[in-house]
Amino acid sequence: MKIDRLIGILSVLLQEEKTTAPELAERFEVSKRTINRDIEDLCKAGIPIQTSQGIGGGISIMNGYRMDRTILTSKDMQMILAGLRSLDSVGGSRYYSQLMEKIQAGSSEFVSGRDSILIDLSSWYRETLVPKIDTIQNAIGNRHLLTFDYYGPAGESSRRIEPYYIIFKWSSWYVWGWCLKRKDFRLFKLNRMDKVQETETGFICRSVPTPDLSNEKIFPGGIKVKALFTPDVKWRLVEEFGPECFTERDDGKLLFTADYIDMDNLITWIMTFGDKAEVLEPAEARDRICHIAEALSKIYGK
Repeated sequence: MKIDRLIGILSVLLQEEKTTAPELAERFEVSKRTINRDIEDLCKAGIPIQTSQGIGGGISIMNGYRMDRTILTSKDMQMILAGLRSLDSVGGSRYYSQLMEKIQAGSSEFVSGRDSILIDLSSWYRETLVPKIDTIQNAIGNRHLLTFDYYGPAGESSRRIEPYYIIFKWSSWYVWGWCLKRKDFRLFKLNRMDKVQETETGFICRSVPTPDLSNEKIFPGGIKVKALFTPDVKWRLVEEFGPECFTERDDGKLLFTADYIDMDNLITWIMTFGDKAEVLEPAEARDRICHIAEALSKIYGK
């Protein structure tokens, strides 16, 4: 739509010192003539746009001009405030709250009605999580190496990384950075990190790839699981895997099928159901659960 393109052009002009009609035409996939007409319409709307010809010329907004009104809609403002509020739920200071107050004070006519989206990104570990996030943010901003002890399935290790992103995914917080030990980019879970410290050692930013956070990449599957569950735990299957993960048998039991990423995690998960679940496949999982049950019987059988 034309109005969307006009807002887009204005946004480009506000962010870039100068651009050209061919560049705008390519970006918005229209002709140069259409861009020229759009520029004329913006001028008629009161936006002081200037054009200059020749080498170094282009399209720009006059120096010293300040937009009196935001180009954001009420819905845009609500989404921005919801995002800031969610960040404040894990913040250790009132920075985001103060930023929300500034935005609302300058755009009161765009923010009306009750909030429709409330996001809380905090967790049970908020008291330990907040200082970690603050330390990592400072290290990213200062381009300083980060050190910490890390606890993973393979054991404990000390790590030094170049931090680049803080990520919230799968209900947990992570840091994405270049690990000096592994000589590669790695994703570290904040709850497994201890003694997180920003060093005084600086680093030169690398060409950082955006982390692939798709379920297929992080949770590649590979273990074909088939299990029977009693009907009273249907809610858990729906919550954790969705309503398509099982079929109901004539006897009322739920036949569950899925791909799982790790045998240890699979066994731990199945055992949280107690006697309400029975693994049918793979055979290795059945055998290991049987051995665990025998060991538990020796401990508690007395």
